Amino acid sequence: MPAPTHPRPHTETLANGLRVTLRHGPGLKRSAAALRVAAGSHDVPLAWPGLAHFLEHLLFLGTERFPANEGLMAYVQGHGGQVNASTRERTTDFFFELPVRAFSGGLERLSDMLAQPRLNLDDQLREREVLHAEYVAWSQDPTAQKQFALYEGLPAEHPLRGFHAGNRDSLKVELPAFQQALKDFHQRFYRTGQMTLSLTGPQNVEQLLALAEQFAAALPTGDKIAQAAPVPLAVKSYQQVDGLHGNLLFAFDALPQSSAQALAFLCHWLNSAKPGGLLAYLQQHNLAEGLKALPLYHFDGQALLHLQFNAGAEALNVIHQQLLDWLSFFSQQDWAPLREEYAAVQQRQQQIGGALQLARLDSEHLQNGLPDCAVEALKNILCELGAVDNFSPHWSLPAANPFLRANEPLTNAGLIRGQTSAHRGLRTFAQDRSRGRRERSPMQFSQALPSTADEGAIYLRWQLDAAASVDLQARLQRSLQQIRRDASEAGVELLFSATGNQWLLKLTGLQEPMPSVLEHALKCLTSVSADSPRDEPEAPLIPIRQLLKALPESCLEPVGASDDAAHLWTTARWDGLALGFNPQSQSAMGLALSRIPGQPDHQLSAPCAINGRRLWQYIDTASSEHAVLLFCPSASQNVADEAVWRLLAQLLQTPFYQRLRVELQLGYAVFSALRQVHGRVALVFGVQSPNVKPDALLEHIQQFLNGLPALIEQLDDASLSQHRQSLADQFGAAELDFKEAAELLWQARLAGHSSDYLERSVATIAALDRSTLLSAAQRLLDAEGGWLCLASARAPAVPWQAVE
Repeated sequence: MPAPTHPRPHTETLANGLRVTLRHGPGLKRSAAALRVAAGSHDVPLAWPGLAHFLEHLLFLGTERFPANEGLMAYVQGHGGQVNASTRERTTDFFFELPVRAFSGGLERLSDMLAQPRLNLDDQLREREVLHAEYVAWSQDPTAQKQFALYEGLPAEHPLRGFHAGNRDSLKVELPAFQQALKDFHQRFYRTGQMTLSLTGPQNVEQLLALAEQFAAALPTGDKIAQAAPVPLAVKSYQQVDGLHGNLLFAFDALPQSSAQALAFLCHWLNSAKPGGLLAYLQQHNLAEGLKALPLYHFDGQALLHLQFNAGAEALNVIHQQLLDWLSFFSQQDWAPLREEYAAVQQRQQQIGGALQLARLDSEHLQNGLPDCAVEALKNILCELGAVDNFSPHWSLPAANPFLRANEPLTNAGLIRGQTSAHRGLRTFAQDRSRGRRERSPMQFSQALPSTADEGAIYLRWQLDAAASVDLQARLQRSLQQIRRDASEAGVELLFSATGNQWLLKLTGLQEPMPSVLEHALKCLTSVSADSPRDEPEAPLIPIRQLLKALPESCLEPVGASDDAAHLWTTARWDGLALGFNPQSQSAMGLALSRIPGQPDHQLSAPCAINGRRLWQYIDTASSEHAVLLFCPSASQNVADEAVWRLLAQLLQTPFYQRLRVELQLGYAVFSALRQVHGRVALVFGVQSPNVKPDALLEHIQQFLNGLPALIEQLDDASLSQHRQSLADQFGAAELDFKEAAELLWQARLAGHSSDYLERSVATIAALDRSTLLSAAQRLLDAEGGWLCLASARAPAVPWQAVE
């Protein structure tokens, strides 16, 4: 866990007008940058909708100094980082995270692509097709269309009612007038006065400032200009029904300063499901099962607040009345305890936040909690929403989050309290000294990661006689809903997955609240009955995401399903892994561990391998778009095979994207990556296309893979060495953050590796050479580890074998 960062980052404006925020996080393993341009889709000339989004895409296509294969995206991917961009109504954001050693190179590429875009006509024509494919998918996505329809209650002339994504018809690349508008937009807004740069990392403020000044020196200088004010929203409120959901929308035209923080505070408490609140009342009276409140839009005093309920039209008027009653109650309360808890929640989020999360937070320029200046803004908002000074007596403020309060220190911290005869296999730190052997304990308290920080991770796995039915899975997830939210606010991420007959409960984050979170979670999971409430339906996923969601279960042998939770728990067998725990926190885990249902078992069976087979599974995505996901596991689970598969994944990522997305224009969702599923390391290739069918997509993937040996042969020694070193560094203690390390060690345990897996991986990666890579490439082409293809169409002919 990063050491606590300063609650307020350093801010200043450089001599050339660039505003910077600099946050020193002494415990961070990586550095991040978030660059915000004060210009977005609503700042584009009316004649060219989509131009701002189009420019964002074009900027990633390379410059004279850094062509696409050396540009920011390729550079970040090559160093195991993260990179993305987003165009909104009035802002455009570019952000990335990198190892500290590579950070200055990322900033250099970002400044160059912002200042010196090529805007090549051929690039534009190709990228327009990518945006058009996105547009086609967007226009056919029910969730996206419902979101767009939310603005129909606003005046037709307001830009929120307009189309801003861009497509083949709106982006008239061939016209001189469009080219002039594109250059004018870039020159007008992509200059220092319109930009804010947020840097976060373990570097001190002076070092971050030097990086910011170097970044700023390459940018065009210019003063900040005022963005044109939009026309008035003109309405106060309206409502809509879109099938399963009822929507209430509230528009504001002249909000005071700090209203963004006031709206965020209000939404936080509106979304609470605790007794006495709005949602609890609606659920109790069968008016609605779910509530989601968030601001859809905020600019220059204007805002649009959206409240979504999974309720029909007949209930919406009653819900609106109860909402106004709750708002009246809320407006008359003492907000001091709520402000204190809200600030504590935000402080916890910053404490567990990585560099990228913190940099993006800083780019918003919002103070923590609800500052005094935002209190008046909140009062103004509540007044405009219709709050009055009388209300029903049944409302109450939510109970305090139990996981935000520190636990009392425990005595005799070196022992595991609550241990029973069923838990004799639990290991203490002293018992885990021998790190070279395979662990035999059902719950291992591992020393593979240091226990000196505040961070911890718990993995609990159950193997059952049958899979949970769809209905039971929904009830299990619903049982954790409130615990998951309270835990998240307290700095613990809680995830539960039921994949076939393998169930996993995972906790990561601050270790101090974890014993209590685990105890509450186990109680909820084992209390599920046939009468437990069902979860509300999830929004449909795009096809490629449906395939990714189906992948873990597709890697397991099919088993029958059961709806009897009590029987499944009775016959369950479990094992687990705990990482990062200091002796006191380890001791506090005793009571929760004594309540784990099922029987401890340190020899749970591993999923069957698919070596040598080419399996094809059809997934009905209920979409007109096509998608393919090719899963290629390593031939074995030894560390050497895993290491070479990781290096192949790093070498393939950029060329695969360049070939299938940029050159062949197959679709906008194109990726290759390394995934670990049930302990098995695999290369994964994914493509979603609006017009190319799955068998043709797979052929393109295979053609690319056939060229893999040549790609390796063409790689010069220096480049190969750089890739190898970059990959090895990603496994080193200096760069690997706790959450990533914990996941790697859990997957290593599933694969049967010893607790020195990370060190062995670094040494193995460092020894990889060209001949080893070529041999691995051939084993990949021969499908020695097997190929599993998930697709939105039925299996083609031999050699593919259809599976259900």
